[in-house]
Amino acid sequence: MSILIDKNTKVLVQGLTGKEGLFHTKQMINYGTTIVGGITPGKGGEIYLGIPIFNTMEEAINHTDGNVSVIFVPPAFASDAILESIYVNIQIIVCITEGIPVSDMIRIKHFLKGKKSCLIGPNCPGVISTEKSKVGIMPNSVFKKKGNVGIISRSGTLTYEAASQIVKFGYGISTAIGIGGDSIIGISVKEIMKLFLHDSETECIVMIGEIGGKLEIEASEWIYKLKNKKPVIGFIAGQTAPKGKTMGHAGAIIEKKIETAQEKMKIMEKNGIHIVQSPDNIGESVYEVLR
Repeated sequence: MSILIDKNTKVLVQGLTGKEGLFHTKQMINYGTTIVGGITPGKGGEIYLGIPIFNTMEEAINHTDGNVSVIFVPPAFASDAILESIYVNIQIIVCITEGIPVSDMIRIKHFLKGKKSCLIGPNCPGVISTEKSKVGIMPNSVFKKKGNVGIISRSGTLTYEAASQIVKFGYGISTAIGIGGDSIIGISVKEIMKLFLHDSETECIVMIGEIGGKLEIEASEWIYKLKNKKPVIGFIAGQTAPKGKTMGHAGAIIEKKIETAQEKMKIMEKNGIHIVQSPDNIGESVYEVLR
């Protein structure tokens, strides 16, 4: 098993004909992902990389059996692309775009309520199920070995670093998901934890968080109450960040003491999470808890 995507996933690429869309679509195809169509208004009927292009998501759905969309659309138009996918009931929407206005995301979060679609991102690297499918921008070279470790991360770079370390210690990745670092995102850490806990292929979970917000705290408290049997390894980036200062991602801003890296890790450890003080120790920690 895997979560969210697998070898049967059929992907539609919104913004395929742009520079970023073309580059990453090639990489997804090279990984083995099935791309069934692209969407670029005004270019319907054209063919790129052997893939048919449609003017709208509705047109694409009517001509393909696509069930997942990935968005490489500029920030000013990305929210419309997300809303269009929600409207046609795409199961999984992965938005790579960075810099979407907060006001647009508030509107999207409201529109998602009660809908069938699940949004990953925005400002994220996407999701990859090793040896099965990739929907996003993760480097193919890192995710070569299928295994029993799931990764949830708010940081794209640390997702790749953690996966590389885990493989070096002899283990592999079941699914890795970058949820994005913005202040308002789609699927939460807790929701992904639920999926991993029900996934028979995943035996250990790595949770990589950042300063700001309470996503990691909520997930660890929920797991503790659940009497979770799967080990969870946790790390929070931004340990040297001063209070009130944005550090990189739009979501990485400390508003309260509880949102600092140190306080988060204390709470997570209290709730049974195996804490590492440095990302350099993630692979070693996975080895220790699984051996």
